[in-house]
Amino acid sequence: MKPNIGRIDALIRITAGFTVLAYSIAKMVRKPHRNRSLLAAMLGGMKVAEGITRFCPLVYLAKSEMMHPGHDQQHEEDHHQDGRVMNPS
Repeated sequence: MKPNIGRIDALIRITAGFTVLAYSIAKMVRKPHRNRSLLAAMLGGMKVAEGITRFCPLVYLAKSEMMHPGHDQQHEEDHHQDGRVMNPS
């Protein structure tokens, strides 16, 4: 797992993540039965983790899709409906 975001981006993600996490925890203290606050806390925690590890799975997927556009579509076109391979490569 190689870092795929920069240092400044990581610091922004950590700051924003802790902000969302603190806000959602404060909301959960007042209204503990709200699921939105729990979801926000999880998303904030994910942003903190992304900042610490400097790895974002969405950026990874976007970059790999840009490198190999239509890879999945081509793979599906090579297979016939009954499972036979039409265009072996």
